[in-house]
Amino acid sequence: MGRKRKGRDISGWLVVDKPAGLTSTAVVNKVRWAFDAKKAGHAGTLDPEATGVLAVALGEATKTVPYITDALKAYTFTVNLGSATNTDDAEGEVIATSAARPSDDEIKEALLGFIGDIQQVPPKFSAVKIDGQRAYKLARDGEDIELAARPLWVEELVMVDRPNPDQVVLEMTCGKGGYVRSIARDLGEKLGCLGHVEKLRRIWSGPFDVAEGVSLELLDEHAKTTELDQYLRPLEQGLADLPELKCTEQGAVRLRNGNPGMVIATDVEYGDEAWASLNGQPVAVGIYKAGELHPNRVFVLPEA
Repeated sequence: MGRKRKGRDISGWLVVDKPAGLTSTAVVNKVRWAFDAKKAGHAGTLDPEATGVLAVALGEATKTVPYITDALKAYTFTVNLGSATNTDDAEGEVIATSAARPSDDEIKEALLGFIGDIQQVPPKFSAVKIDGQRAYKLARDGEDIELAARPLWVEELVMVDRPNPDQVVLEMTCGKGGYVRSIARDLGEKLGCLGHVEKLRRIWSGPFDVAEGVSLELLDEHAKTTELDQYLRPLEQGLADLPELKCTEQGAVRLRNGNPGMVIATDVEYGDEAWASLNGQPVAVGIYKAGELHPNRVFVLPEA
């Protein structure tokens, strides 16, 4: 029999405004410690030097992580023009330089080629796996690695500032799996001036905005107290992109047992993914079929 996890049965989302210098895993561990939560996870890794929205799920909210991971996300980032680094950001070693500096119009024109469905090669210093090993570990060992291009949907990519000839500030909205460092690298190559990321900040992720993010200082101040609970967002915010269906008492019992349950549906079609609620509480996520929800994730909440 497995050991029972210690901690509170608490569920919900916490939006953290991640500071530079910490890994996403370190932030999740701190949140879990501060809330004394049994279980925690995050939706969408940020590089250690990146800042901004890190959405941390506690308890049953971890079952909704995939829906935030798959959601659109937005970033603001500064690209240093004139040099390339081995990590595609300012933390790496400069491997090439260029005296060329594009005009604002040339930058805006080049950005158009990065919008829509694109193919993107991840940075060599990334967590992508090659034959079971992380690319960054192989790169640190000096191995010459080749990473395959991956598809990425870019909703928007615009220039928001040009503070000086050597830098440009961009804002991007994209789908799952985007590497901002690769955008900076590829843009620099396309413009013939080279480039790498200087600063990166995630300003929103799915339904979560940086304006509602809490600091690690606040976590420390209220750690291990129920004062922190007021900053938790409801579990169902992780399901914001899915339609909500109301279920009956009998339907809820069946759904909680993993069986199809009757729901009241209006704006969904056969085969759509949706979630069911009873008296405002999430019950399950599943596929809608002919008046019933067929669950693939069931929520076990104290209020249920």
